[in-house]
Amino acid sequence: MKGSLLVVGFFMLGCLLGWGELLPEQLVENNFTIYVLYFLMIQVGISIGCDKKLKEILATVRPKMLLIPLATITGTLTFTTLASLVISRWSLPDCLAVGSGFAYYSLSSILITEFKEPALGVQLAAELGTVALMANIIREIMTLLGASLFVRYFGKLAPICAGGATTMDTTLPVITRYAGKEWVFIAILHGIVVDLSVPFLVSFFCSV
Repeated sequence: MKGSLLVVGFFMLGCLLGWGELLPEQLVENNFTIYVLYFLMIQVGISIGCDKKLKEILATVRPKMLLIPLATITGTLTFTTLASLVISRWSLPDCLAVGSGFAYYSLSSILITEFKEPALGVQLAAELGTVALMANIIREIMTLLGASLFVRYFGKLAPICAGGATTMDTTLPVITRYAGKEWVFIAILHGIVVDLSVPFLVSFFCSV
């Protein structure tokens, strides 16, 4: 929860700095944000590659285990498509790009803002990036606060699917608490697979 609020705080700070024209012109003219994006992508790779449990997880992966992250991805994109039917401001690919964040708000919002800028312009791209940020933060918060209810009414896999890419880190403690320790391995594997899908799916839907 604190991490999500911190991200929103820094985002608002960035908006205020940009709106007040308080940033050095070199940062704006040289498209500094794309280099921040590259650095973020390197960090994602490092964090996954340095996970001590990664080799153990990969060694024990069975094909049927991949059905859980596949269900999360398919379910999210399906309901995002349905939601796009009542959203007139954004196209279906735009909505799918937002949904493809799978609660990975920091990465998805930056990717969407950067990739959609040539097509939508700076203002609309930033607006869509903001939508992605808030939508994916809300998804994480709902998982953190509603894990016990998800388990009670929908089963032990429910908070894992709801958590999206966060089940390998921020939402793992609540999943462990309410679903049980026997689901830790599945939650971590789920988080890794969904995490890896984010840059591919977001960039794909942004380019459609």
